[in-house]
Amino acid sequence: MRSDFPLFPEQASSVAMSVDTLYIFLVVLTGSVSILIWLAVFYFAIKYRRRPENELAEEIEPPKALEFAWIVIPTIIFIGIFVWGAFVFFRINRIPDNPLDVYATGRQWMWKFQHPTGQREINTLHVPLGRPVRITMASEDVIHSLWFPAFRVKMDVIPSRYRMLWFEATKTGRFHLFCAEYCGTLHSGMGGWVEVMEQTEYQKWLAGGTEGSMASQGEKIFQKYACNTCHTGDNTARGPVLNGLYGRTVMLASGPSVVADENYIRESILAPQAKIKAGFQPIMPTFQGQVTEEDLLKLLAYIRSLVPPKPTTLSVESPASMGQSSGARGNQP
Repeated sequence: MRSDFPLFPEQASSVAMSVDTLYIFLVVLTGSVSILIWLAVFYFAIKYRRRPENELAEEIEPPKALEFAWIVIPTIIFIGIFVWGAFVFFRINRIPDNPLDVYATGRQWMWKFQHPTGQREINTLHVPLGRPVRITMASEDVIHSLWFPAFRVKMDVIPSRYRMLWFEATKTGRFHLFCAEYCGTLHSGMGGWVEVMEQTEYQKWLAGGTEGSMASQGEKIFQKYACNTCHTGDNTARGPVLNGLYGRTVMLASGPSVVADENYIRESILAPQAKIKAGFQPIMPTFQGQVTEEDLLKLLAYIRSLVPPKPTTLSVESPASMGQSSGARGNQP
């Protein structure tokens, strides 16, 4: 019944219940306190109204117990709200391990989605049931905000920076998505749908892609701009090794270290002089204005897919075997 009420869309994600419970608690708490204050104002206004016998005001010392309760009880309630809200906040923002990656680009006035396997969608997003989905978002123009009401998640999409949100759908069906940040004259039409499908149906839908995976498309862009001439995968090359770079701590020439996340990789492509890796010269040109947001996401997918180089193992011989080997070689003519 609650899903029919406009203020409460259907709960269709793993965090929807937690968000709604906290929200309802806050509404009930603040509403109850407001009603009590409103009743107290009327009660005391009538009880202590001016009368002939009390024309002069009298100063009355309030009970110490009342002051103590007025300080302690609200403090406990506020701390409880903070702890509860922090728990929900961290649950929403902590992305689970091994999520399904989807890339989203917002522009006036549409949402463009691309799956790792290469499928592209506009204002529609297909996702599987019961699996965490991480959406890496970028904006081509102004600030947008990707909002999934039924999943109770929303995140602003800011130009020149990647933002991420995640959700895990718990119901199949068709659910709204919106832009929740005013972005221009056609902002109200910047919406779409999320199609939540069973795992088998989702795999069938994925089978329709023909353009290749995002990582393979990113590799082509990597070669198109001749990035492979400097980033050869060799430690002696002019550019850093990209294999296993994503998620690793990088020491900078200026001293501090940073984590090679999505925004670091983006900045290194568009403004390579901003954070130069220790041991390398500032010789990389900028690709600002040459690479589109969609191509940047493909490059990101490609760099994410590069596995760390396998460590070289040196065989160590025992003294006995070395002696046997030496003796064998000494016996040869």
